Amino acid sequence: MQAAIRFPDISPEIFTLPVFGFDLSLRWYALAYIVGILIGWRLVVAAARRPGLWRGGNPAISETQVEDLLTWVILGVILGGRLGFVLFYNPAYFAAHPGDILKIWHGGMSFHGGLLGVIAACVLYSWRQRIAWLSVADVLCMATPPGLLLGRIANFINAELWGRPTDLPWGVIFPGELAQYCPGVVGACARHPSQLYEAALEGLLLGAVLIAMAFKGGALKRPGALTGVFFTGYALARFAVEFVRQPDAQFVAPGNPLGLALHAGGYGLTMGQILSLPMIALGLWLLIRARVRQAP
Repeated sequence: MQAAIRFPDISPEIFTLPVFGFDLSLRWYALAYIVGILIGWRLVVAAARRPGLWRGGNPAISETQVEDLLTWVILGVILGGRLGFVLFYNPAYFAAHPGDILKIWHGGMSFHGGLLGVIAACVLYSWRQRIAWLSVADVLCMATPPGLLLGRIANFINAELWGRPTDLPWGVIFPGELAQYCPGVVGACARHPSQLYEAALEGLLLGAVLIAMAFKGGALKRPGALTGVFFTGYALARFAVEFVRQPDAQFVAPGNPLGLALHAGGYGLTMGQILSLPMIALGLWLLIRARVRQAP
């Protein structure tokens, strides 16, 4: 076996408390959602407090509206993320077991579904408040990468969503029978830590770019610019990482060991890549639109 990194012995649960005969646990994944939303909320508030960042010196959203919007965003993330997982990744199973759709504590959330949920929440809230939805989308996109960073780190701690087998020295030996099922590999199977790749690209790098654009580059004066960069940047990062990420088990078959959702002649795309293509197209359109509208 090549050099590899042993998976750190970190429990997915931070602590467990008995409450009225039940065990109430706080998991790293739940904490990632909570802290990510709080960081994003403070970033949006910080932008709303600085009129000079906005076109005409008028923030598109007030501090009070930010707090109201937070509730809508949380509902959009949870409902959209769950329904996206059900519809995009395993519709046949949930059609046969509809009662399992509500069992979110068993896992199963889709980023692309959560994104659609947040978009719906953003548009509906902006319409009700009569504010510019695209400017609201810009600050929400700026605030999203911290949650992505923490969420992917939590995926790593949970030893889930690991990558394909690799002999690179930073490959990680994840625990569990499924992670160690690597046909043709003798001994322990090391895999790409694809969760950390996504944390670095979708969270750290993309977040730094968006925050710099918003607070230093005047991007909030060009509605749609931050949303376009977020859509394009996230989709390109996800598309690239999908080449080394282990596909969902339901897509893997004897004639399709790479788990491609769309394939022919041994080539194709994973479900994550398919869902990223519309994001790239929409992101580029928003960037072009923002640039054209900025021009005199």
